Amino acid sequence: MAEGELKDMEQFFDDLSDSFTGTEPEVHKTSVVGLFLRHMILAYNKLSFSQVYKLYTALQQYFQNGEKKNGVDESDMELTNTEELEGRMEKEELDGPLREEEISCGGPLSQKQAEYFLSQQASLLKNDETKALTPASLQKELNNLLKFNPDFAEAHYLSYLNSLRVQDVFSSTHSLLHYFDRLILTGAESKSNGDEGYGRSLRYAALNLAALHCRFGHYQQAELALQEAIRIAQESNDHVCLQHCLSWLYILEQKIFDSCVLLEHSVNKSLHFGLPYLASLGIQSLVQQRAFAGKAANKLMDALKDSDLLHWKHSLSELIDISIAQKTAIWRLYGRSTMALQQAQTLLSMNSLEAVNVGVQQNNTESFAVVLCHLAELHAEQGYFAAASEILKHLKERFPPNSQHAQLWMLFDQKIQFERAMNDGRYHIADSLVAGITALNSIEGVYRKAIVLKAQNQMSEAHKLLQKLLIHCQKIKNTEMVISVLLSIAELYWRSSCHTIALPVLLQALALSREYSLQYLASETVLNLAFSQLILGIPEQALNILHMAIEPVLAHGAVLDKGCAMFLVAKCQVASAASYAPQKKIEALESAVLNLNEAKSYFAKVDCKEQLRDVLYFQARLFHTLGKTQERNKCAMLFRQLHQELPAHGVPLINAFK
Repeated sequence: MAEGELKDMEQFFDDLSDSFTGTEPEVHKTSVVGLFLRHMILAYNKLSFSQVYKLYTALQQYFQNGEKKNGVDESDMELTNTEELEGRMEKEELDGPLREEEISCGGPLSQKQAEYFLSQQASLLKNDETKALTPASLQKELNNLLKFNPDFAEAHYLSYLNSLRVQDVFSSTHSLLHYFDRLILTGAESKSNGDEGYGRSLRYAALNLAALHCRFGHYQQAELALQEAIRIAQESNDHVCLQHCLSWLYILEQKIFDSCVLLEHSVNKSLHFGLPYLASLGIQSLVQQRAFAGKAANKLMDALKDSDLLHWKHSLSELIDISIAQKTAIWRLYGRSTMALQQAQTLLSMNSLEAVNVGVQQNNTESFAVVLCHLAELHAEQGYFAAASEILKHLKERFPPNSQHAQLWMLFDQKIQFERAMNDGRYHIADSLVAGITALNSIEGVYRKAIVLKAQNQMSEAHKLLQKLLIHCQKIKNTEMVISVLLSIAELYWRSSCHTIALPVLLQALALSREYSLQYLASETVLNLAFSQLILGIPEQALNILHMAIEPVLAHGAVLDKGCAMFLVAKCQVASAASYAPQKKIEALESAVLNLNEAKSYFAKVDCKEQLRDVLYFQARLFHTLGKTQERNKCAMLFRQLHQELPAHGVPLINAFK
């Protein structure tokens, strides 16, 4: 056999299988020799062609070496050695880790090796993308697999997932269509689904194509593909496929108008047909929609609690993570940073219900990226910039720039850097960051461009930009941004000494924030209204409404907002003290000094030098009035240092709330 050709070895194993057949077989199947031979034949049949060739060349080499020695011990040529060699080859090449260099030079893989490789890479793409092969390397290996087996449907699907990583719409569409084509050609669907297999592949192909187009923003093509999927599903009476179609129909209709009725119908039908995953996703979407519509937080949390019962009942680990991330975002929307922080910590301290390999990061999903980004922003708002940087560093390691969720932390990183630059008065640096923010989120970018222009006293340009942004946000119903833009427009009117024009704008912002239950924005609007009343000469009324708004700001607000609130309280106290009796006036001024000290500590925490300069100036004036010369001189010296370092604001001190 060793002196013959490769077909002789193949014939040998075929003849070996015949020894078990017949009425009087040469070897009994259950005997020791029979079990050994069957095990050897089974191992041989599992080998790919490349492994068979390696076995043949190894056998030839062994035989040639034995002839040279002229003292061949026949026991060394027992089939046990062949089996050991074969087993060793299979163990090393099949069970061992499939490293990139081994795959590249190892030739075609066996079916089992290929399936293991595909399942391993798919699992890594889902749980820990950093451990998977790079998009280019993975595509190279998939092309190698498809070269030897073009009808390998699973390889086409992994190629589709890999193309999505790099946002390659052409390659992802190509691979997705090839995947379903191979399913139909190989009959894989028909084997498990009878005559319905062919139609099932077609309708799910159309559904997946609709999802793909929707992901890339091709809504017209997505709608056409979805209509095709619905038509085929209705012809086949496939209720499960129709429910998936209904869910995607809601997503498409949501781009045009609020389709709450579609979503409620989808949730009810999903529960009726026993589709907990789809029903829970529907509830999550419904909660999100109603949060933007201004529903009360307690009702939303009750709905999420009901969906959580479904998650735990069916062990839907991924949806548990999505639900907690949703709660974090809702509390952030309503301005409850303490509750948002609690939900974020809850998700980060949870263990996944899914089994993953050792060394693989758990839960490298969008939910974790969202929660970590919120956590970084919360720390930055409280002045813990070092902690925020550590969180962002962890995000960069966990979600590299080429991963699909990297845009989340990129946006938050740019926003945090922007706020730090604005606080420090480095407007040129903040202006350079606007381009990066705009590339990731156009609305945020335009808003921050207007903020920079306003800080640089380019009032006309800032006003034009804010008006355009206001019209756009009202059109797309981005209420949170509408309120922020209205507050910025009101500040422009103050700086232009148009105080009475700012009042209707602020009242409009207050009505919107209360209508949509945005408590923190409502409190910030009330602070702005108090500032307007102070400018208009009614500080007593301003103090009265300040007590309504300052508690949520101190409890849940950013450090900068806390400092601005305390500074405003001190201004109102000083303005109100003008009509007091001498003794009461002194008490009011001393109380204002204490509030200024608190505001100064807040501003120092976020390194907001402009606000620190204003506080020091105000304190120096108060200490002069109170006759405290030493304290006045200290504040005056610190003010002068900051005033020389920073450019003049260009407007009176009383006209600047922030």
